[in-house]
Amino acid sequence: MPRTLTVSGSVVVAATPSAVYAQVSRPALMGRWSPENLGATVRGGDGEARVGTVFDGHNKRGPVRWTTRCTVTAADPGERFAFRVHAIGVRTPRLRGPIATWEYRFEPVPEGTRVTETWTDDRRSWPDLAANAFDRIATRGHTFAVFQRRNIDITLRNLKRVMEERPASD
Repeated sequence: MPRTLTVSGSVVVAATPSAVYAQVSRPALMGRWSPENLGATVRGGDGEARVGTVFDGHNKRGPVRWTTRCTVTAADPGERFAFRVHAIGVRTPRLRGPIATWEYRFEPVPEGTRVTETWTDDRRSWPDLAANAFDRIATRGHTFAVFQRRNIDITLRNLKRVMEERPASD
């Protein structure tokens, strides 16, 4: 069965695109809304990331913990934020290679901002059979596409809740 290589979801947040972008573009804050990410260590400080910013994401799924090395690939304030995951390891991301790309788009709507989160599987060189087998072990029975769709829904619900509880100023 061919893999689904991209999944996404959207939510409307009652805040301006620049306010939502200001939160999402700070990788150290991602643990506030992600079901797996515990935050990040950003090289050069934890302010808004810029294209080329490198950070290590700290993650947990059940009892398993790991670290990913990521590089920001898009940082257009109030419009788009993206990063690619290109190394992974237990404490230090030593295993290098294309893993995934995460992207957030911010669209003004009458109610605030439509935030769209997209995950793309960058493991293009992996045969589908091998990737699907690995995914089902790593996610306890799911493909990464199915698993990430659920994570995206949770992340966006949590982002909406956090942003609407304490609206950030522009």
